[in-house]
Amino acid sequence: MSIWKRIGEALSALTSGEPLSEIFDRLRTPPERSVAFTIAVIALSAKMAKADGLVTRDEVTAMREVFQIAQEDEAGAARVFNLARRDVAGFEDYALKIRRMFDSSDTCLCDLMEGLFHIAMADGTYHPAEDDFLHQVADIFGIADHDFRALRARFVPDAAPDPYTVLGVAPETPMSDIRKAWKRLVRDTHPDAMMARGVPQEMIRMAEKRMIDLNRAWEEITALKGPEAA
Repeated sequence: MSIWKRIGEALSALTSGEPLSEIFDRLRTPPERSVAFTIAVIALSAKMAKADGLVTRDEVTAMREVFQIAQEDEAGAARVFNLARRDVAGFEDYALKIRRMFDSSDTCLCDLMEGLFHIAMADGTYHPAEDDFLHQVADIFGIADHDFRALRARFVPDAAPDPYTVLGVAPETPMSDIRKAWKRLVRDTHPDAMMARGVPQEMIRMAEKRMIDLNRAWEEITALKGPEAA
């Protein structure tokens, strides 16, 4: 059964008038957690669009890229998006419930933030309201500031990405420790590891961009410190 049919079943289980955020209290374990993960990204994207006051065609296209949404499944994704936009609950309520759902996996929450950054940058502009929104969501998720900055450095082209920030290390960090950080991040980016965390298969293609960014950062650091340091 596709992820979108499973999402349809989850939405059908909501009683009349029950908010979409109730789903996050029900889908806490695999394989249902991948359904909740997908709903979480779409729902928070809807709240983010509400924050900057715009829903552009680029953002809709970006959502299709993140999840590889087939044409026949677009209605299901749109239903989640619209339910979240109409929900009177603030994004804080959504973010808190999502954190409780993934409380044992900071990495999974970073996966989720990555999808939000991709959608935020779809129109080529990083709106101040989006930055404020993502900062607040990251704080609620308990994501460390250096991890947030690493995500932002990879997605927001306001300056050339600092390779140390991308890998979440400081320039003075010993090369052996930088190598360990790079290898850990590469290991966490493997599709099998991501699906085990609850990331739906439909979103795994995001790992391709992450792997490119991580390897480029490692190569730049190696070049800066000299081949003998590697």
